[in-house]
Amino acid sequence: MNRPIKKIAVLGSGIMGSRIACHFANIGVEVLLLDIVPNELTEEETQKGLTLNDKAVRNRIVNNAFQTTLKQKPASLYNSKDSALITLGNFDDDFPKIADYDWVIEVVVENLKIKKLVYDKVEQFRKPGTLVTSNTSGIPIHLMAEGRSEDFKKHFCGTHFFNPPRYLRLLEIIPTESTDPKIVEFLMYYGDLFLGKETVLCKDTPAFIANRIGIYSILSTMHTVEKMGLTVGEVDKLTGPIVGHAKSATFRTMDVVGLDTTVNVANNLYEGLPDDESREGFKLPGIVKEMYDRKWLGDKTKQGYFKKTVSPEGKKDILEIDLKTYEYGSRSKANFDSVGAVKDIENLKERISILVNYDDKAGEFYRATFYDMFRYCTNRIPEIADELFRIDQAVAAGFAWEMGPFETWDALGVRETAQKMKDAGLAPAPWVDEMLSGGNESFYKFEKGKQLYYDIPSKTYKVVPGTEGLIILDAFKENNKVWENSGATLYDVGDGILNLEFHSKMNSLGQEVLEGINTGISTAEKDFRGLVIGNEGQNFSAGANLAMLFMYAGDQEFDEINMMIAQFQNTMMRARYSSIPVVVATSGMALGGGCELSLHSDAIQAHTETYMGLVEVGVGLIPGGGGTKEMTLRASDSYFPGDSELNKLQDHFMTIATAKVSTSAQEAKNIGFIRPSDEFTLNRSRLLADAKAKALELANSGYTEQTQRTDIKVQGKVGLAMFEAGLVGMKYGNYISEHDMKIARKISWVMNGGDLSYPTLVSEKYLLDLERECFLSLCGEPKTLERIHSILFKGKPLRN
Repeated sequence: MNRPIKKIAVLGSGIMGSRIACHFANIGVEVLLLDIVPNELTEEETQKGLTLNDKAVRNRIVNNAFQTTLKQKPASLYNSKDSALITLGNFDDDFPKIADYDWVIEVVVENLKIKKLVYDKVEQFRKPGTLVTSNTSGIPIHLMAEGRSEDFKKHFCGTHFFNPPRYLRLLEIIPTESTDPKIVEFLMYYGDLFLGKETVLCKDTPAFIANRIGIYSILSTMHTVEKMGLTVGEVDKLTGPIVGHAKSATFRTMDVVGLDTTVNVANNLYEGLPDDESREGFKLPGIVKEMYDRKWLGDKTKQGYFKKTVSPEGKKDILEIDLKTYEYGSRSKANFDSVGAVKDIENLKERISILVNYDDKAGEFYRATFYDMFRYCTNRIPEIADELFRIDQAVAAGFAWEMGPFETWDALGVRETAQKMKDAGLAPAPWVDEMLSGGNESFYKFEKGKQLYYDIPSKTYKVVPGTEGLIILDAFKENNKVWENSGATLYDVGDGILNLEFHSKMNSLGQEVLEGINTGISTAEKDFRGLVIGNEGQNFSAGANLAMLFMYAGDQEFDEINMMIAQFQNTMMRARYSSIPVVVATSGMALGGGCELSLHSDAIQAHTETYMGLVEVGVGLIPGGGGTKEMTLRASDSYFPGDSELNKLQDHFMTIATAKVSTSAQEAKNIGFIRPSDEFTLNRSRLLADAKAKALELANSGYTEQTQRTDIKVQGKVGLAMFEAGLVGMKYGNYISEHDMKIARKISWVMNGGDLSYPTLVSEKYLLDLERECFLSLCGEPKTLERIHSILFKGKPLRN
């Protein structure tokens, strides 16, 4: 459907409205953000002599809301400059402007009467064919469409973003019977490709899919907590990253969202679902109702299940509520055997299987909550969705889970778990038994590189719609594995392209991963056309594996360290100089060695949520895998006649010396980690496919191995003197420590090419040798060992 979206109007500038506006600005769309006109002056406006007719007053609500959004962390914009794409206005003066806009999104208060009044004005000023959608989280879409013109209804739909819309990937699309199917198709396509969302088609049922399942799951957890007598700290440990859920887990999430929000949705669901077999589950548990009655709603009331405090001495602390006494005290820890048993297991599916089946109190908690959620999900088909994959997509993307309910059940074994659910009095819907009776042992399976789901009406497996062009590495594990070791796996992903996946802890770069990179390049050079380095995890790579370095440094084995760093440098240079294109697909953290690998690739295909940086100074070192060399090279390449070369070099120096980490791929581009020729992917699910396409593009354009650079301009003693003056000033001003100054001098030494008498052109090898020498000299520093030890052993003191 040819429907270009160049301009969008957002009606309502509250938290969601302003953040939705920002996310459209992130992709370059012009936005008109409108809100109501205030009906009285503030004291400050009165003192200034303003009247209700002044523009500053009339736009006060939208101005204040938008400025609040711009100040919030994490940022809603990829690049702060993009705020210029958003024009602010008010309903009374600026509503006629929507006639020039391609899409109008309503984000006003959750009140049907108010929404209908807004639609009266939309109907008055929109041009025929303009998209109109609502971001409601629960008001039936068909009720909002009642009484509207045929053209309005044809182009009207629910588009439910989750907060914060930049970071949470879900976009629920909820049509009415009157919505043109082509509009639905367009919104599914646009949300996926342009907004980077997991677009999920929903039925117009109470709370749609994600909140229906999510709120039930939260309340089920609360009922179980109350029954078992668990603490806030125990529950948040058990329901966070350990099971692939968000770090904010359960209680912290409710504090952030606001307990009143959870309560309101739960109450609405209880009233709106008279026929739900689990309706009583939406009744508020005592540990929710008591907090709500006390108006301890979380961050918005400065206290909830957690409370931030500051002692008279200025020490900050976070206390948690005692769910029996409702008094605040020290945070509790989860001292369960099951938690200890999985601490070194990186594979989420293995971890969950152990936790749920463990014979301790945590295992009992997991069985109670997971089995109840599984049961509830099976009973919601076909009420809220006809296909099980839509429930997984909505819940995982909406609540930042790594696996949805049915994917989790698959990891536990469907048949075995179904029997345990029956034994616990939580039998699933009959269709699960029918599936198993037909010899179908899982909800998902992989065939010929495709992900299939079990289709209940046909009792067969079908390809998950929208995944046809994606690369899902699980689909290649059975038949397309080319090579593997304990740290990495090499897959043939078709069309002559290999994909190297890391699976070390945090995808850190140790000996096994370096072997994988070298093997991947050598194999591709022999039999393939290109190599993609990327994975489907939350992070590309958190950096080099520090454990081996710490061991060698502690034993004063400097020859071993020298060899280790030389191997790391050689591997990075191998990525830069080979006969095939090497493309890295970054997402999440790309830090330290992960950043250095990215810098040395032929191309970066970056997910927009890429957080990239050379962070080695944080552990008392300098980038030693070619990172310092590469930033010097990039500074040199940026010089133009008449430039202040020293100022440009200083910018690159400060990037390393301050361990600057980008907050988005766009910022990584602004910093200089990502080149203008590199490309972005908005939808994380498409990242590997886009990286593969980039590798093919390079191969098809006649990729040729380059020769190592010998034309890198360094400043020598002139640059050293300038940097030294700045460092001395910072030291005297107590901005940096003695050790910080020592590290900065090492960075300066490499980036200026040592104490050369005058500016000179040098080679990459020359800079790599300097870099390795300086890195090695810092490895023996006691402060460096202390910092590395603190990271490896979580702050425990270093004993001699």
